[in-house]
Amino acid sequence: MLRMVRSLRRNREGATFVEFAMISPVLLIAVLGAMDAAFNAYTSVVLRGAVADAARGATIEDADSGSLDGEVTTRVRDLLPSAQLSYARKSYDSFSVVGNPEDYDDVNGDGFCNDGESFEDVNGNGLWDSDRGIIGNGGARDVVEYKVTISYDRLFPAPALIGLDPRFSVTATTLLRNQPFADSDAAPETESCI
Repeated sequence: MLRMVRSLRRNREGATFVEFAMISPVLLIAVLGAMDAAFNAYTSVVLRGAVADAARGATIEDADSGSLDGEVTTRVRDLLPSAQLSYARKSYDSFSVVGNPEDYDDVNGDGFCNDGESFEDVNGNGLWDSDRGIIGNGGARDVVEYKVTISYDRLFPAPALIGLDPRFSVTATTLLRNQPFADSDAAPETESCI
């Protein structure tokens, strides 16, 4: 019996197979993870290209938002048939105010628009907003922020094995100025903070 144990200790036949069996799960997860990351990066590039093309079309007079969204949907669905898409458009007076809050008189100096402090209601909703954008395509010479978000199930299960969300989401945003096809909206009204 002792001789057989010594013989087994010196025997190296099959060692490569055992080592590969121990390493292969980690290798497989790494390869699938790399493929998942590469596919998600490719999807992001496709989405950005589709959004940029659609946004250029949206700046033209009488552009139909539904058909532009349809173009993006078609290009994304060619790659991911079951992807969920969401669209958002906001218009601004100029590039310099994109994402900025509505101006207000900070009487008490606390950095917030409080009751009784007046503000410029740029988007006309009667409330002070931290983003002054007006939902929609805007008017002539307005700057339009066009944002599309897609969400889809990951193609490979590797990220779920390490606790990542089995769905992946990516957002593409672009800014363009409308062509001068009509008169701009009237000046905003001044309101009082609530």
